[in-house]
Amino acid sequence: MRTRSERLELIAATAEMVRAELHDRPELGRLLGAHVPAGWPPPLNDEASQQWTLKFLLMNPDAPGFGYWYIALPDRTAEGKSLVGIVGFKGKPAPDGTMEVGYSVMEDRQRQGYGSEATSAMIAWAFGHPEVSRVVAETYPHLRPSIRVMERNGMSFLGNGSEEGVIRYGITRAEFEAARHIE
Repeated sequence: MRTRSERLELIAATAEMVRAELHDRPELGRLLGAHVPAGWPPPLNDEASQQWTLKFLLMNPDAPGFGYWYIALPDRTAEGKSLVGIVGFKGKPAPDGTMEVGYSVMEDRQRQGYGSEATSAMIAWAFGHPEVSRVVAETYPHLRPSIRVMERNGMSFLGNGSEEGVIRYGITRAEFEAARHIE
């Protein structure tokens, strides 16, 4: 499953891709048709999150796209595109219709708008599912660039997050649709 934004191609992770990410980076590049940069994965996408995603994908074969997506930037190199980060969800919508989105961009690719652009595409993808009523994201208060990604995507501060020291932002379907009509 793939989707595009203005500058990026987003590729939904499969179990095969995550296995390759964990054990065989050249194979990951082959599966994605993309260059995997040195230093991969991006910040906060450690082995534990990769293992969680692999387990989720194996246990939920009916839920493509509800894990993470690779962010690829088309380029003119022999590879055709390069991975710049990940974006995606922490599973299917909760019973109340809430989905949590997360994002991480390679440090040398930050401050170029890729996180905001990819998150925007994922929020739109989430609201393409009628059962989704709200999209939330969490970060640490000191991560100003992460907060800016949320604010650029119309998310409002909601308060404390699910863990100690974490804050939460969110956007409802109504807020998302109202913002789209203004554009």
